[in-house]
Amino acid sequence: MATVTEWIEGARPRTLPNAVAPVVAGVGATIQLGAFTWWQSLLALLVALALIIGVNFANDYSDGIRGTDADRVGPLRLVGSGAAAPKLVLTAALTCFGVAGVVGLVLVAVTGRWWLIAMGAACILGAWFYTGGRKPYGYAGLGEVAVFIFFGLAAVLGTVYVQAGRISWEALGAAVAVGCFSMAVLVANNLRDIPTDEVAGKVTLAVRLGDAGTRRFYLTLIAVPYVVTVLLAVWHPWPLIALVTALLLRTPVRAITGGGTGPGLIPVLKDTGLAMLAWSVLTAVGLAIS
Repeated sequence: MATVTEWIEGARPRTLPNAVAPVVAGVGATIQLGAFTWWQSLLALLVALALIIGVNFANDYSDGIRGTDADRVGPLRLVGSGAAAPKLVLTAALTCFGVAGVVGLVLVAVTGRWWLIAMGAACILGAWFYTGGRKPYGYAGLGEVAVFIFFGLAAVLGTVYVQAGRISWEALGAAVAVGCFSMAVLVANNLRDIPTDEVAGKVTLAVRLGDAGTRRFYLTLIAVPYVVTVLLAVWHPWPLIALVTALLLRTPVRAITGGGTGPGLIPVLKDTGLAMLAWSVLTAVGLAIS
């Protein structure tokens, strides 16, 4: 039976910035619109956290029963390592999705933004079929697209819309930036896993692009948020403070450009996630001041 520590590791806490960052960025854009409500933002954050933990357990389960994680380089996988029974990990995933659904319904009910139910359902289905089902889209190189949509556009714009009833171009810019950061985290993860994914038949975008192409793609993705920052500054100078977060990417960039492989790429995920979170916080502060 898996220990509490192993369950926490299986939830992959290093990915949590991917859930927190879009909500924080969305809060900044919401304040800029003069429509911020703290409890609605908190509920949006709970939905995002439940979804990302759920998708992590769902991936653990689906990859584990397929044998994809039999020779794992990265963090512990509960099913692949044999630390937990597949049914328990599946139950954990479904529980998290249930929490996300219930909290989301509460948020929709009190705000009256009923069409967001469809978006929430799409997020849960997207989380499951990433590696679940007969033809998981994560095995066809579409994982990055889904991350951009769900943890970029949907999470940021959903946070704004549920409170303000509309979105702004500032919110859209933040959504694109956070989506690119989230994609970069997944790209780094899949770069590390190219050798084992090829053997397992998991044709991720990294497998399609190859090692060199994936490294170039990562560098392009982490540049986009800073282009967005400069564009935001044309109308709102304060978001320029987010440029300082580029310093957090020095180590990841060295690892990517220096040819780091295997365990040497694990810190890239953490540092990219932290840079994303820091960028979101400072951009939100900048938009709020503006």
